[in-house]
Amino acid sequence: MIESRRPLKSRGTGWARAAAAGLARMGATPDVISASSLVFAAVGFAAFWQSADAAGPARAGWLLLAGVAIQLRLLANLLDGMVAVEHGKGGALGPIWNELPDRIADALFLVGAGYALRHYDPAFGPVLGWSAAALAVLTAYVRELGHALTGAVDFTGPGAKPHRMAALTAGCVLSALAAVALPDWDRAVLWLALAVVVVLTAITVGRRTARLAARLKA
Repeated sequence: MIESRRPLKSRGTGWARAAAAGLARMGATPDVISASSLVFAAVGFAAFWQSADAAGPARAGWLLLAGVAIQLRLLANLLDGMVAVEHGKGGALGPIWNELPDRIADALFLVGAGYALRHYDPAFGPVLGWSAAALAVLTAYVRELGHALTGAVDFTGPGAKPHRMAALTAGCVLSALAAVALPDWDRAVLWLALAVVVVLTAITVGRRTARLAARLKA
């Protein structure tokens, strides 16, 4: 249903409408578009992993590839719903393909970012990635729990999927720039970006839970 979709300003842009229409004309199904996000997430994980053993321009290249993969994943997330709803291509399995690949993609990107720090902070870097992934799943769980109990769908942040992916993309870009210009700081930049994701996502879990509790009491 339209009202259960995440509100996105980009959905109303001309380029998004044209892209969705083009995919629909080509016969692309929403489920296949959703599945493509897993491919982008796997590329992102591999890029993060490779970046840990690289330095300078090579490391910058891997990090930028990870950032591009994040954005392509978000593009797939945007277009699958548009093809399904605006162009009537949704199928019976749509709800599964809409949610399950998202959880896996979140984990691949966030855990991958943690392992990109495995040499910089072997004790805590991967823990940050796993913590961010677990919290990302919790945000979706609380959202869906609220939907089941009250019918309302809560997409509030400050660590909803678009917010945490924006923070991680910014971390990739800034870390890539630092890898070339300030190589002593590039890993610290990514560490900080991932820590920000953890904090924002934890706040989001708490905020959504509190809002759900308030709705149930009301």
